[in-house]
Amino acid sequence: MIRFGTDGWRAVIAETFTFENLRLLAQAVANTVNDKHTGDGLPQVVVGYDTRFLSDRFAAETARVLAANNIICWLTRTDTPTPAVSYNVKSKGANAGIVITASHNPPRYNGFKLKASYGGSAVAEDCAQVEAELATMESEGRGPNLMDYDQAVEKDLIRRFDPSWAYYEHLSTLVDVDRISSGELRIVADAMWGAGRGAFASILSRTRNHVSEIRGALNPGFGGIHPEPIMKHLNELVAAVQRDQADVGLATDGDADRIGAIDARGRFVDPHVIMSLALRYLVEVRGLRGDVVKTVSTTFMIDSLARKHGLTVHETPVGFNHIADLMMRGDVLIGGEESGGISIKGHIPEGDGILMGLLLLEIMAYHQAPLHEIIEDLQKEHGPAHYGRIDTRLSAPRPKKQIVQTLVEHAPSQLAGEAVTRVDTMDGVKFYLNDLSWLLIRPSGTEPVLRVYAEARSPEAVRALLDEGSKMREIVTSNG
Repeated sequence: MIRFGTDGWRAVIAETFTFENLRLLAQAVANTVNDKHTGDGLPQVVVGYDTRFLSDRFAAETARVLAANNIICWLTRTDTPTPAVSYNVKSKGANAGIVITASHNPPRYNGFKLKASYGGSAVAEDCAQVEAELATMESEGRGPNLMDYDQAVEKDLIRRFDPSWAYYEHLSTLVDVDRISSGELRIVADAMWGAGRGAFASILSRTRNHVSEIRGALNPGFGGIHPEPIMKHLNELVAAVQRDQADVGLATDGDADRIGAIDARGRFVDPHVIMSLALRYLVEVRGLRGDVVKTVSTTFMIDSLARKHGLTVHETPVGFNHIADLMMRGDVLIGGEESGGISIKGHIPEGDGILMGLLLLEIMAYHQAPLHEIIEDLQKEHGPAHYGRIDTRLSAPRPKKQIVQTLVEHAPSQLAGEAVTRVDTMDGVKFYLNDLSWLLIRPSGTEPVLRVYAEARSPEAVRALLDEGSKMREIVTSNG
């Protein structure tokens, strides 16, 4: 019942995500860590968690299993952003990291993200090894080892710590906090009840900016919303920006590895735009170079920017683990995906909503202009680009291969009046059109949802493509 998806294992609390299953998975990870450990001293694992129901308890149980297997567990004192945990894995020289989080998923879910020693998501081979260890444990009837929590603390096998300041200090090497301060910006930070709460206010506390925060209290039910920074969940942020006459609103998801924004006019600034602005700034203002990595669902503005500056673009399936792999192997300037997970050169290969929020503030301070004007300038040169996405919950999970095959068999020669020039099946099915617009249909890797994405030159064209995608979605469900 435990299988790793796009980024770790996620399941509904009390159905499949239970203490029993969590302990089994923690034991499989412990076995894998011990098998691979070759250095002096005991292996070490950093464990953190988000604000979800029972996440702190799940994290403590994970620590007890690790301690029982003679592994030192660095357990965060409170809920912590995933990128902060990941950075501490690398900075401490730990063997691995574990974050108890379901990221942007609905409140009824929880999850288990596995991090590698380099601070990014574990690669598919490592996840497969853990799954194989689980299967062996099941076939041999072996359960988890478990140590009393207080005993583990007394033996120094569980060490509570605050990961924030080492992480914040690292971020200050990637963004120019003095430049951000010079902007004297009014900022509303929306933690969406998640683990990013307090981060922007803490980092910018000694600057000339004014930071207020909404939805920053501990609320394991996320106020009944999905903690995903997309427009339909950000009405409270829009209201707060307009009420405070703020320059920008910054929203992070449940574990703060994703970013979304609201400009001073109350309009949503999606991750496509944020990543494009960041790429342009890093190249044209900071003078940096490197390859660009984007997922199959990310804007064509990235390609336009890369062509202008002679940069190589790599396209990957959805999931930051694919981006991380390329960041580890090559000279990558920026890597990101439409969901808001983005990272830059010098950082760990991990999506980071807090880092990208700070970089967006730096861009605004540099231009000394409202965000909507900066975006209009970007769109004038590299757009126009408009984007939309609709999600449909599947009544029952269906094999991804079957969905892709059905879509390919029913592939049209044109969509919304534009000729289909190419069909790609890297991740789901993506239809490239003659005018550079595109339509992508793919099953989610984290929940039983079918996603339809579209990008085009106008909002009307996006709606037309999404309508076409909805018809094709019906083909998938009817052929299930």
